[in-house]
Amino acid sequence: MAAYTAADVKALREKTGAGMMDCKKALADTNGDVEAAVDALRAKGLAAAAKKSSRTAAEGLVGVAVNGTRGVAVEVNSETDFVAKNDQFQDFVRKATEVALTLGSNDVDALKSAAYPDGGTVGEKLTDNVATIGENQQIRRIKSVSVSQGMIVPYMHNAQAANLGKIGVLVALESSAGADVLEPLGKQLAMHIAAAFPQALDADSLDPEVIERERKVAAEKAAESGKPAEVQEKMVDGAVKKFAKENALLSQLFVMDNKTAIADVVAKAGKDAGTEIVLKDYARFQLGEGIEKEESDFAAEVAAAVKG
Repeated sequence: MAAYTAADVKALREKTGAGMMDCKKALADTNGDVEAAVDALRAKGLAAAAKKSSRTAAEGLVGVAVNGTRGVAVEVNSETDFVAKNDQFQDFVRKATEVALTLGSNDVDALKSAAYPDGGTVGEKLTDNVATIGENQQIRRIKSVSVSQGMIVPYMHNAQAANLGKIGVLVALESSAGADVLEPLGKQLAMHIAAAFPQALDADSLDPEVIERERKVAAEKAAESGKPAEVQEKMVDGAVKKFAKENALLSQLFVMDNKTAIADVVAKAGKDAGTEIVLKDYARFQLGEGIEKEESDFAAEVAAAVKG
């Protein structure tokens, strides 16, 4: 019996763009491990370049809130997009985000235990919403950013209401420059972050496990080249450096000209303003990012209900 299902093959094809037979073989070789199969296909050059998948797999809303030098992004999930358009749900996400801003913490449990503006706690209000709206909802994650001086610039892509939408971005700029300089710069950087999907602020901040995974894939590709070991080593190092450059925000090329590194964009803005500007931190929340959502056949569900 195969260690994988048709759904696994479909998921692998969507992740990689590889052919069906290649996907089946990769899954068979990796005992049904989809992520390992992705790496195997990439090593063989059969997968599209690692997709920084922007496909969402859950519904709900991302909320952002800012107060001067502090900002926060919060993701609250629901089962369907209908709920995301519900006034009651939107009001909850907005108020929960404001509460998170006052806490300045990334702890979801701390937010749930905090006082809700309309009475009770945030967690109790969430429970009430589940009961009244009739769908499971959860606060998934929080990220707070701050600077000692300067500005936190928010941006919401695909906004459904003020500060609520599908992709929320915060840019933390440390500087003595005024809002007339920092706000437009922050807005441009936020739009870049929304589009380019950096994985960390700089190369040193990238997840070591992710780097190691890229190194292994590069090593497999290099081994297949048949070149001398010392050449393979240089190939692997080059591939890892390229990955780090493309996924660390400060070294990414600015999407508006595709030639200037973000670090240089920030440095130039500071030079033009006559003061230093430091891109200290950022947050990028995309709704449903990293969540696997089961696909359902609505017609089959109805048919099954009728038969039952």
